[in-house]
Amino acid sequence: MQKNEKMPMWVFLAFSSIEKRKHALWLIWATVLFTLYCIPWVQIFSSQAIVGKLFLIDDWSWFAMMLPISAWYLLSLRWVDRNAGW
Repeated sequence: MQKNEKMPMWVFLAFSSIEKRKHALWLIWATVLFTLYCIPWVQIFSSQAIVGKLFLIDDWSWFAMMLPISAWYLLSLRWVDRNAGW
């Protein structure tokens, strides 16, 4: 993505190496899916052994980090769609 004068730095940093909107959507979907994976399902479903084998994260730190990252990408895509376009 090319930076123009009115594009904020936080938008440019989110999509600096992404050229197409389709690729930005893939990135956003990947971060949303990983954010959902980072919920400590082991604490919620502690009685089921298969959950402990599939979901290895057992605290909220990864989820707390991934939530603002996903929001950042979503807000950046919204800004690009409303102002600059692809």
